[in-house]
Amino acid sequence: MASGDSNRIPRVAIVGAGLAGISAAIQLKRQLGYENFTIFEKANAVGGTWRDNTYPGCGSDVPGHWYSLSTELNPDWNTYYVGQPDLRAYWEGLWRKHNLQAYTRLSSSVTFAEWDKDKLNYQITVRDEKTGEESVERAEVIIWAIGGFFEPLYPKELEGQLERFKGIVWHSAKWRHDVELKGKRVGVIGNGCSAAQFIPEISADPSVKVVNFCRTPQWFIPKVNFKYPGFLKWIFRHVPFIMRLYRSLIMARSDFSALIFRKENKFFINAAKKAMSSYIRHAAPKEYVDKLIPNYSPGCKRIIVDPDYLKSLHRPNVSVNWDGIEGIVEEGIKLKTGEVIPLDIIVFGTGYSLETKSFNIKGRKGQTMREYFDEQGGATAYLGTSMPGFPNVYTLLGPNVATGHASVIFSQEAQIGLALQLMKPVLEGKAKYFEITDEATDEYNSWLQGRLQNSVWTDCMSYYRSDRKLGKIVATFPGPVALFWWLARTPVWSRYRAVGAEAWAAERRQSWMQKMVVFAVLSVSASVAYLRAM
Repeated sequence: MASGDSNRIPRVAIVGAGLAGISAAIQLKRQLGYENFTIFEKANAVGGTWRDNTYPGCGSDVPGHWYSLSTELNPDWNTYYVGQPDLRAYWEGLWRKHNLQAYTRLSSSVTFAEWDKDKLNYQITVRDEKTGEESVERAEVIIWAIGGFFEPLYPKELEGQLERFKGIVWHSAKWRHDVELKGKRVGVIGNGCSAAQFIPEISADPSVKVVNFCRTPQWFIPKVNFKYPGFLKWIFRHVPFIMRLYRSLIMARSDFSALIFRKENKFFINAAKKAMSSYIRHAAPKEYVDKLIPNYSPGCKRIIVDPDYLKSLHRPNVSVNWDGIEGIVEEGIKLKTGEVIPLDIIVFGTGYSLETKSFNIKGRKGQTMREYFDEQGGATAYLGTSMPGFPNVYTLLGPNVATGHASVIFSQEAQIGLALQLMKPVLEGKAKYFEITDEATDEYNSWLQGRLQNSVWTDCMSYYRSDRKLGKIVATFPGPVALFWWLARTPVWSRYRAVGAEAWAAERRQSWMQKMVVFAVLSVSASVAYLRAM
């Protein structure tokens, strides 16, 4: 076995300065007191999805007090649900608070990383996005923190047709704030979470004519938003445990809703269908109701916390079209009926691709992560965090980590906690690397996919699947986030291949023996005390 450079101080490379990358860096400093790390960020600013998505009405559909770090609770959220500007400010504020500027290289993208079997670390190619120049870095540990929502998705059937349109086209993930919508005819393709947020905003101007082209109906629940009064913010800030208790109550209530994602829970599924159908009938125009109520189970696609989308359909300048798109033409959009809808602007609200091609890491076996995923029929990992053949690599918000009901921040924190425990011996120089075994990964994913087959996510096409059709479910975890936390709370060391870990193993044995001695002494003492008392 190669020994690597014994004099080298282990280094951590964090790829991405979004929510996951910032969270990982904070915990590296906070929990391990470790500072030999670098965050590589492709963009010229931090913040990830809340930096990039700036479309009108953009915000989180998870309550702000839960959509935040457990170690960085914020008493100053103004509303229950939080908008994009405040979310971006929160994460940028944490980046500055923990002095992560000193550890971050902006406009620097990791284009490739390869395991060096002799030095037992990764050779990382980094491109300067401003100059195009490339440099080579080395790191013993890689935290892949690029998240899941970063590659805008366009319908495959419309690929290559956008340039036909004489007007202006963009995706909601890259909103054109320089384009005036007043007096324009705007076609919106898609009716998922993003489109449901910006359609009510852009149609508030009666001179903007909006045509929403839909293919599949969505389930909606009402968005019960409210402002926090000043006295409650004061209580959150000054009265111990109140804000944490409030956050825990939000989590518990939300996690309970995971029951509707299991097919055997027919009572809860039927109750949810009835309640959501009733809401759609109450909120939407009567002429649209039959088309708006889905025929699949709630949760198969992301349930939309309604930002007044259904209410906006009552406006005379808003219409919904279900005829199907034949293609994009010079004047606008041609329907399958043959009709051409004339437009000035086309906006795609068609979400994101979770099947990224940017997993350019070559592991110990000479296989890239992309190739490993293809071999497995879709993105695959152990607890969404580790892949066999990739020593000391940890993906955050990786395969089957997200849920349809909860905060991904919570799940990412569970992953970070697991990764830190695995990284600690390496960073202390007591081990060279840890790598999840094929057997452990196969066993976990067999259990995972078995549970997923009894979930509502098998009922329809969605971005939760590998090809948005009927492929492998790669995005969601089949259970409450409390279960995911429980599984990830501590490493099952026997499931990992430990290399160069003799010092760590000896320390563990000594620690175990010390605990057994303490237990034995306490047991004897308790027995003696009991006998004396008789």
